[in-house]
Amino acid sequence: MKKIFFFAIIPLFVLLSSCYKEGALGPMGLGFDNGISSGEQYNTFSENPFVKAIDEPVSTFSIDADGGSYSNVRRFLKGGEMPPVDAIRVEELINYFQYNYADPIDQHPIGISTEVGECPWNADHKLIQIGIKGKSIAKENYPASNFVFLVDVSGSMSSANKLPLVKTGMKFLLDEMRDIDRMAIVTYASSPGVALNSTNDKEKIRKAIDKLGAGGSTAGAGGINRAYEIAEENFVVDGNNRIIIATDGDFNVGISDQDELIKLIEKKRESGVFLTTIGVGTGNLNEGMLEQLANNGNGTFEYIDNELQARKVFIDEFGKFFTVAKDVKIQIDFDPAVVELYRLIGYENRVLNDSDFTNDAKDAGEIGAGQTITAIYEIKSTQVAFLRGSHPISINFRYKKPNSDVSELIVKAATDDLTPFASTSEDFRFASAITSFGLLLRNSEYKGDTDYDKVLNWVNNARTFDPNSYRFYSTDLIKIAKGL
Repeated sequence: MKKIFFFAIIPLFVLLSSCYKEGALGPMGLGFDNGISSGEQYNTFSENPFVKAIDEPVSTFSIDADGGSYSNVRRFLKGGEMPPVDAIRVEELINYFQYNYADPIDQHPIGISTEVGECPWNADHKLIQIGIKGKSIAKENYPASNFVFLVDVSGSMSSANKLPLVKTGMKFLLDEMRDIDRMAIVTYASSPGVALNSTNDKEKIRKAIDKLGAGGSTAGAGGINRAYEIAEENFVVDGNNRIIIATDGDFNVGISDQDELIKLIEKKRESGVFLTTIGVGTGNLNEGMLEQLANNGNGTFEYIDNELQARKVFIDEFGKFFTVAKDVKIQIDFDPAVVELYRLIGYENRVLNDSDFTNDAKDAGEIGAGQTITAIYEIKSTQVAFLRGSHPISINFRYKKPNSDVSELIVKAATDDLTPFASTSEDFRFASAITSFGLLLRNSEYKGDTDYDKVLNWVNNARTFDPNSYRFYSTDLIKIAKGL
């Protein structure tokens, strides 16, 4: 099994709002670049294969709350190019969207939903959908926040779709802050600097944001160390302590090797400070590094390609910055008498060894307040299961509360009732459609009997629940991909 890493998110934003046009993508078509540089870096991976349940009956992985791959893929499509295959992480396409899962009703901070239905791209197969929702919390009840922005102000950030967009995103978050919340700003270029000491004075914060300018090379590791120092100096016990890194990922001074940066972040997460990474821009985007830093820093990775995406990250999904459960792991025990073959779709760099499930020292993914996360398995049932139906599939979950080092166990079951695709829930049909979209974009060997017209039809018939119209906007991307 592959080793999995989890990072907190580094905020990076692209300001292209001046390029807004009413067009095929509607409001989400704001400010995309038309040129894609070959200088961008992505981590390579191979899709999870089908596994015989009789050989490996147990499958274990960590959740992934990232949504960065979707908005980055959108940038490519809007720019008239198909994205590179390694930029397409299907689980992040799925988890870009919110799902109508139920809140937890017991003592656990996460609610669990499961559903089994027909696979729309392979009539001989079925899909198991696993949904998790973090406990919803009213904004006034969020714990006090200690935010530290680590902003890349190197020369590569001077473009209009980089630092200016980051600054717009910072102001969005500032508008969401309360009197009990604080923000500090650390910058890094040739060397790290403190642009603003931690304060709750919104006017001071706004002026400090306005003064940020770009120039110099990129000493990222020094900035990371300084940001953690400030976060620890202002640490709020039982509060929300979080660093948000905003950059194009072009570290070229000091520690620049991805593995070395991961080791640094793994040490820093022991402080209890969470990390969010946000990528912006084109040309020298090191997307692979930012995603891995977030995975290993107890956070999530987002890519911001326009002002509305900045609004989505900092306003619409503000709850993501408030972790309700960390190190969330999922383990499924497949009965070979019921399941012949199974395949975890996506989560390739989140796969865990089976023994990692009960190992509380093993890092895994986080989920924020009100956030939803979805995972999908494609399975081939045995003939006996197909004939009889109603076979339970055991699914186990482990998580830790944000300030705990001891995991708690939740046991659930998914039941196969031979449900045809058309009779499944709207969430099931929409997640399946976006999954199929991702498989088509990757030209996956597992894409089955599907095409963009089918995907578009599935999406259009699964949009009753559509906060902020993000499901609706996805239909334009599907049309663009078909044209390309």
